[in-house]
Amino acid sequence: MIVGVPKEIQNGEYRVGMVPSVAGALVKRGHRVLVERGAGEGAGYEDERYAEAGAQLAERAADVWSGAEMIVKVSAPEESEFGHLRRNLILFCYLHLAALPDLARALQNGGVHAIGCETIQTEDGALPLLKPISEIAGRMATQKGATFLERSNGGRGVLLGGVPGTRRGRVVIIGGGVVGNNAAKIAIGMGADVTLLDVNLDRLEFLDHIFQGRLHTLYSNPDNIHESVSKCDLLIGAVLIPGARSPRLVTEETVKAMKSGAVIIDVSVDQGGIVETVRPTTHENPTFMLHGKVHYGVTNITGTVSRTSTMALTNASTPYVLKLADKGFAQAIQEDQGLYSGVNAFSGHITYEAVADAVDMPYKPLSVLL
Repeated sequence: MIVGVPKEIQNGEYRVGMVPSVAGALVKRGHRVLVERGAGEGAGYEDERYAEAGAQLAERAADVWSGAEMIVKVSAPEESEFGHLRRNLILFCYLHLAALPDLARALQNGGVHAIGCETIQTEDGALPLLKPISEIAGRMATQKGATFLERSNGGRGVLLGGVPGTRRGRVVIIGGGVVGNNAAKIAIGMGADVTLLDVNLDRLEFLDHIFQGRLHTLYSNPDNIHESVSKCDLLIGAVLIPGARSPRLVTEETVKAMKSGAVIIDVSVDQGGIVETVRPTTHENPTFMLHGKVHYGVTNITGTVSRTSTMALTNASTPYVLKLADKGFAQAIQEDQGLYSGVNAFSGHITYEAVADAVDMPYKPLSVLL
């Protein structure tokens, strides 16, 4: 198989879809790897390392897209890349289609076989390719929140950990999954007063246990959300429903009730966001003020810690990439339940029901197309 690795073009996206060692592994298995020049530089991987591994360097992104049978990248294709989408091309990346209806239509119209890394799910319900990125995103959410709480950045001027004689910063996290757990870990480590809300009581019990009473847990309902969010200094949105649009849990009225200069970091924004007033932003212009609150809506929050993110992603994605290359799309997805569940689009159809519902497009089960 010919596998292509184009350079990422999303704002502030410095990660790369494949590291040189994986390119080398593919070459040793008899595959051909095309890498756009400069694709790995943002993550610290020079062109020479790909060449030494046996990959071929391409001068233009178009050469990679047109020459490859499978494209491996990190972020979903940008609008300027839609023209590269074509029938039977295998696309392996994070898609987050629930918030990108135009991309969903482009994949459908192009007849692309698209696998969303965020929806690859094992039989036990785990999301192996989303987990490492979610761990990083959760930790960065608290880190970013602490920065934007500084008065010079529009925040309340609150130090999360406080000092003796002052009140610690109040952090509210909605969602107790991987993002929420890691956000809480960093916030508690910084000395903040942390409250986490979730609808899964078993999950709340688990988090209460591992944090040994240093975390306040609340059942997530409208009243508890409004009361806790209105009193916090930093709100972190961390709710994920695989493939689906994030539920709107924090209303505009609740945002208005928050303290002036409070900060909102909605990690769920790549699936639409749980805060009614949040919209996608970029690393170049990461925040905006609305109702006197700092809103942060960068969809690729982990893109700037590119070295760590690339390594973490590659650790998880390599077995799937090798399997797709070795066996081909049809055989690989039929033999691997995780890959099968990750297919969002196939031969002109949307094959992930939650995505189809979110973008208001017809859904066709993958089972009837194979």
